[in-house]
Amino acid sequence: MDTPREPNEAVLPQAVAGPLTRAAIFLVVCIRQDEDAYARLRAFCAGLSGLIRAVEFRDVEAGLTCIAGFGSDAWDKLFGAPRPAELHPFQEIRSGGRHAVSTPGDILFHIRAQRMDLCFELATQIMESIGGVVSIADEVHGFRYFDDRDVIGFVDGTENPRGDAAREAAIVAGEDPAFAGGSYVIVQKYLHDMHAWNALPVEMQERIIGRRKLSDVELNDADKPTFAHNVLTNIVENGRQLQILRDNMPFGRPGHGEFGTYFIGYSRTPRITEIMLQNMFAGRPPGNYDRLLDFSHAATGCLFFVPPATFLDSVTAGAPNVAESAKAPPAPLSTPVAADDTSLRIGSLKGEKDE
Repeated sequence: MDTPREPNEAVLPQAVAGPLTRAAIFLVVCIRQDEDAYARLRAFCAGLSGLIRAVEFRDVEAGLTCIAGFGSDAWDKLFGAPRPAELHPFQEIRSGGRHAVSTPGDILFHIRAQRMDLCFELATQIMESIGGVVSIADEVHGFRYFDDRDVIGFVDGTENPRGDAAREAAIVAGEDPAFAGGSYVIVQKYLHDMHAWNALPVEMQERIIGRRKLSDVELNDADKPTFAHNVLTNIVENGRQLQILRDNMPFGRPGHGEFGTYFIGYSRTPRITEIMLQNMFAGRPPGNYDRLLDFSHAATGCLFFVPPATFLDSVTAGAPNVAESAKAPPAPLSTPVAADDTSLRIGSLKGEKDE
């Protein structure tokens, strides 16, 4: 179905590790279930880079990009075999009254730029192209809020990796050679109870987040509770911190009382993000959960694979090879991780095998 690449042809990732922007649109769609729809979407994938360039050229300094990711079921029906090694449906988590929901979604478009009008125009052009064969599962328009703060008042993304470290965290390498240059992405739309949050003393808010609200300085270990958000999302393996690349955005509709954060985390393996979520919702150890979830709930949850741009450019409209893609996808993380066990059991992130 895809045109084979020459052995020495460079693999060009999508703009996963691009700079942060002031505006974004997150568009999740579901595909109409017939072969004509899939054929049209394959043709669309092959032309997506040209569509992005056409809109981006109106203001090249505004940094317009669009990242397209595909869900597990959609991958098989669009592209067939081979499939990314760790692609599977988003695994929901239930613990106490906390619920990381799994919601429908076949394709994610993460559109971002310094100007919302460019994001809006590209989203419009995308829907003009494929609107007849997809339905909207979720659409969120995000924005940067003052000093890169979330609507809850704290700076978001302080510890995000940068440069080579960002690419190391987000881009698949030798561990899955057929999909080197790709990335896994998990998205969740969190809605906040701002009345309850703002009723908390600032000191308690800081203990929940693990940082000072005004200065953004991390709390000392002696002052930081084990349930702090930045404690439970800190994943260490063999003395090394394992990171993901976030591009979270605030969003909301004040007239509807809606205030939220759109979480989007890219990683070369989804298991890092899955362990973070397990720690947040179930707790590390179990029961020691992220107290931010007393004021925020996840309204969506999806996992996608972002293939390299060169993969999308080579897609053809023909039916995929389904012989291998019919195999069951690998099982996602489904059991709580012990407090002293942060091993991902996947070997080195550089693609080396376990000894």
